[in-house]
Amino acid sequence: MTDLDIRHAGHPDIAAVLRFWREAAEGTSITDDDAGVAQLIARDPGALILAERDGRIAGTVIAGFDGWRCSVYRLAVHPDCRRQGIATALTDAAEQRFLALGGRRIDAMVLEANEQAHHTWGSAGYHREDHWRRWVKPL
Repeated sequence: MTDLDIRHAGHPDIAAVLRFWREAAEGTSITDDDAGVAQLIARDPGALILAERDGRIAGTVIAGFDGWRCSVYRLAVHPDCRRQGIATALTDAAEQRFLALGGRRIDAMVLEANEQAHHTWGSAGYHREDHWRRWVKPL
């Protein structure tokens, strides 16, 4: 995809990323605010990966690595840009990042009700592990 620019997000991108997620992402998170995204970028400047076309965000993925596990969140593609290889380009970028960092397995957070995402992740070679459940506690 030659017209797609894949890059890491910086602090100037925060407002645009939050607008993009409101339009393109499924679900919301307690950290979907300026402070949450700023903290992500400050803690791990390479984690938030953007796909841009013509200077506009077409997709995002968060590829976080804590030294133990590789975790993927917020794979989102703008509705007008779906089925054009953007999710594949973003997951490839995340996987390359993890390989460079020494990662060995990727966990992807996928909403249970998001059937379209299930197909996307399955097509990328990921499989569901039904014996795990996510447990959360807001701070």
